[in-house]
Amino acid sequence: MKKNTRTNSGEKPHIRELTLLHGVDFPSDYELIMLILGSGSRSKSVEALSRQALKAILESNRDNLVERLVKIKGIGMNKALALAASIELGRRFNRSPQGYLATPTDVIQFIQGYAMQSQEHFLCISLNGAREIMTIRVICVGSGNMAVLHPAEVFCEAIKEHASAIIVSHNHPSGNPSPSDEDIATTKRLASAAVILGIPLLDHIIITKSRYFSFMENGLLKSSKS
Repeated sequence: MKKNTRTNSGEKPHIRELTLLHGVDFPSDYELIMLILGSGSRSKSVEALSRQALKAILESNRDNLVERLVKIKGIGMNKALALAASIELGRRFNRSPQGYLATPTDVIQFIQGYAMQSQEHFLCISLNGAREIMTIRVICVGSGNMAVLHPAEVFCEAIKEHASAIIVSHNHPSGNPSPSDEDIATTKRLASAAVILGIPLLDHIIITKSRYFSFMENGLLKSSKS
């Protein structure tokens, strides 16, 4: 829980002051972006820009992130590159040993931010032979896309990366992690494709703000080893 963010005068202090006071783990996701951007534009406050940037980040991947960011009015190439570089630096520091997964559900700590989103985000996590995270990729956004999600969309990049295995995950904004009929059908399709392609599907994990559902732990996905 965040501490009191009001000064003695009743004014709300700047996020930089709060971060210096409470530490870099204090800011929310969009507030971290505020610190990176530093300022807004003539037409938008830094807070408004940061909220738009966060949405773009959550719906983008490494190969199209800068392109998506520069489409936001008020974020030029320099700011877009600064955000992309910060994310890439964080990704590199979260590699082995921090990015090693002893069990599939260990991935939750790396994707928990998506549990806070108001739309469903379907993710594919590619792993190497040492069970280290290679890439966390957003496949689609929006609950309506789950029913038409095709295995090719999920495995395409994993094949290019020579991934040894994958884990898929998506969030349930409702707070109920129980799988829907569409979730179960999608998992069956992906599991069948995994066998054909020789890239094991280790788990499908549904996350919420406080709970999760693992298809593997609940016996809805057979154990698969590379």
